[in-house]
Amino acid sequence: MTQATQYTEDNIRSLDWKEHIRMRPGMYIGKLGDGSSSDDGIYILLKEVIDNCIDEFVMGAGKTIEISIRDQQVTVRDYGRGIPLGKVVDVVSKMNTGGKYDSRAFKKSVGLNGVGTKAVNALSTQFRVESTREGQSKSATFEQGVLVDDAAVETSSRRKGTKVSFVPDESIFKNFKYRSEYVQKMLMNYVYLNPGLTIVFNGEKFHSENGLRDLLEDNNNADDLLYPIIHLKGNDIEVALTHSKTQYSEEYHSFVNGQHTTQGGTHQAAFREAIVKTIRDFYGKQYDPSDIRKSIISAISIKVMEPVFESQTKTKLGSTDMGGELPTVRSYILDFVGKYLDNYLHKNTETADKIQRKILQAERERKELSGIRKLAKERAKKASLHNKKLRDCRIHLGDQKKERHLETTLFITEGDSASGSITKSRDVNTQAVFSLKGKPLNSYGLTKKIVYENEEFNLLQAALNIEESMEDLRYNNIVIATDADVDGMHIRLLLITFFLQFFPEVIKEGHLYILQTPLFRVRNKKETIYCYSDQERVDAIEKLTGKPEITRFKGLGEISPDEFKHFIGDDMRLDPVMLDKSMLIEDLLSFYMGKNTPKRQEFIIDNLKVELDRIESES
Repeated sequence: MTQATQYTEDNIRSLDWKEHIRMRPGMYIGKLGDGSSSDDGIYILLKEVIDNCIDEFVMGAGKTIEISIRDQQVTVRDYGRGIPLGKVVDVVSKMNTGGKYDSRAFKKSVGLNGVGTKAVNALSTQFRVESTREGQSKSATFEQGVLVDDAAVETSSRRKGTKVSFVPDESIFKNFKYRSEYVQKMLMNYVYLNPGLTIVFNGEKFHSENGLRDLLEDNNNADDLLYPIIHLKGNDIEVALTHSKTQYSEEYHSFVNGQHTTQGGTHQAAFREAIVKTIRDFYGKQYDPSDIRKSIISAISIKVMEPVFESQTKTKLGSTDMGGELPTVRSYILDFVGKYLDNYLHKNTETADKIQRKILQAERERKELSGIRKLAKERAKKASLHNKKLRDCRIHLGDQKKERHLETTLFITEGDSASGSITKSRDVNTQAVFSLKGKPLNSYGLTKKIVYENEEFNLLQAALNIEESMEDLRYNNIVIATDADVDGMHIRLLLITFFLQFFPEVIKEGHLYILQTPLFRVRNKKETIYCYSDQERVDAIEKLTGKPEITRFKGLGEISPDEFKHFIGDDMRLDPVMLDKSMLIEDLLSFYMGKNTPKRQEFIIDNLKVELDRIESES
């Protein structure tokens, strides 16, 4: 019989605030990551600091925020009221301390948990805060949450406001790097939601006068919009919507009190319902909801008193009430959209006619596909039962709602050997594997019908659960894991084409990645170095003494499961697939996947010359 473990007073331990945050960072900032994903922890740290500046702007204090990121150091400066000087240290180092608990100072704030800057402080190797107000200044410096310099109050001629500088702790955020594309997107969302605010990032200005209308205009090519953007504003609500000429599925950008709720919530669900109800009432027809919402591109922002979110990172709203004596979130949005969208359609008959024609077209296409969709769902269900293509993660196997989790990843692999290596080395709790058989079909120019008729596409769509809406996406990260050879590159291109053709919002919302795997292994008896480029190989050979053994990996299947753990674990390298908003998806696909062979050949030759010249100049 096994002897029971001793349980005494010595086993009881109390963590102080910084120890608790550093031991359980995921509780405060979600996933960690290296910056390759827009919801990685380093961006949450930046957001927590900016949120305080935004709250100052909302309260009428400070119209400009200055942000710089140099190497790994982040600096954020606002021109708000400044932290009361006697509380500078407490505000960034004592839990449940902050002005947002006093409703007289902050209303409808981004967050009321009193944790934000404390988490940034605890998770940074260096953290400095400086407040200036009423001709005086006070600063404090911390290292990993420990106060190392508590400067005295001094006279200052600087403008009032708060300045925060921090360097994320690399022992927590391994090999991290801020990607300017993600930072810029975050900052643009802030200015869309706060017209009149100016944010300066590394010298570049971000500003918006038209709110959510600017958001839709800036994120879409005007030639792809079916009709002019409908833009409606109320006291605590703003919406913008249009339909795409080419996109199949629904696209929503939703916000609560300035927070980007990437996983939607009660407000987004109510918005989807309100659009359907208003359209049905306007036309006097019981159109199918999927036909009304097909190809919609929209945005909604609401303000709620003391919002309740379903996670610390505030990506999904759980509140059902607007706060105070206001009605529920659902009834408030239904009433607003029902009144103002109906009025707009009555006044803009040309837009109303285009919407109805779009609905009728969607209805015809849905009915034509109904039989095929039914058979496809049955095939997908049988394949799932027999586990032929998808090796799911435990989070989803035990989750009847099939909800998306921030940590979940689906690897799309080619061939049995590669999928076998990843399957054996993955984290079974959060990582799933979908195995392709051969090369996917080139889906450029094909209709949605092919998604149901083609076994690979049908089963992939079912695995992702994205037939109706991105709100149902089961995996936060979709990673294409193919060999680093010509065939592997071709498969990548075909898969990206599939998503661009049928589910572009997967890419637009930052869910699609390419897995980087090492090309070489350089090792001697003491050390092994994995190299992702020729230059890294050269550097590794110089570093290792003697004559190291050099192995060239020809395919993923050649990498043993034990080795593969390094490449899909904490040190996983991902390249996000991003869209250039200036180019129409149709034009992009036509050029790279169409039959314009001479133009493409000319493009390849010209770029090959540029690359050869670059290599020659470097050598």
